[in-house]
Amino acid sequence: MGIGVSLFFLTLGAILKFAIDPDVLGKAVHIDVIGVIFMIVGGVGLLLSVVLGSRRGATSDSQLMEHENHPPKP
Repeated sequence: MGIGVSLFFLTLGAILKFAIDPDVLGKAVHIDVIGVIFMIVGGVGLLLSVVLGSRRGATSDSQLMEHENHPPKP
């Protein structure tokens, strides 16, 4: 899940939690709880995207430096 998808889930969850009346769909569906779940999923996805994205960037840079220092043999 990328940063954009995580922000989408956070935004959707906030809208469901704070902007929509919980009784819109009746008593069977708790839309505010669904909003909280979406916000949690978005927050975890955003955290993982940032942590794993920084690791991926460091690996790519080190591989690029190695290729620049040791060009392939013809």
